[in-house]
Amino acid sequence: MDFLKLTFDKLDPTEISELCAHESCGAVSLFIGTTRDNFQHKQVVKLEYEAYNEMAKKIMSKICDDVRLSWPDVQNMCIYHRLGEVPVKEASVIIAISSPHRQTSLEALPFALDHLKKSVPIFKREYYKDNEGSSEWKENPECTWSKKNRQLIDEL
Repeated sequence: MDFLKLTFDKLDPTEISELCAHESCGAVSLFIGTTRDNFQHKQVVKLEYEAYNEMAKKIMSKICDDVRLSWPDVQNMCIYHRLGEVPVKEASVIIAISSPHRQTSLEALPFALDHLKKSVPIFKREYYKDNEGSSEWKENPECTWSKKNRQLIDEL
């Protein structure tokens, strides 16, 4: 079963791990992405996320389908992403995958995370601790959809 969520609520790793667990599985692999306090010599105070929710959920569902094509014994998958403000040390994304044996969930997890970063329309703004209280919209280096959008705009 797939559990997909975009939420303004704080993410709870224990709750997500328990949701993903299954009686036929001996493994639940979990990735927790948190807000760090620095980026390129700037002090980060928080992140803020926005998403195109409908499209994001469709692509998250497709990622789950793709995982199951390569790792058919995956039982449950959770992809939760936080929206709104996420302070330093709090989770912005949690991905959990259960499978009968650890090898499957450990292999499937980076695939799911990489594809989330590449293709899901979630936008991130970084806020810095400086005299101006500056911020900057950031793009994941793996992101493919915005590069395509830029090419289309440039062609017009």
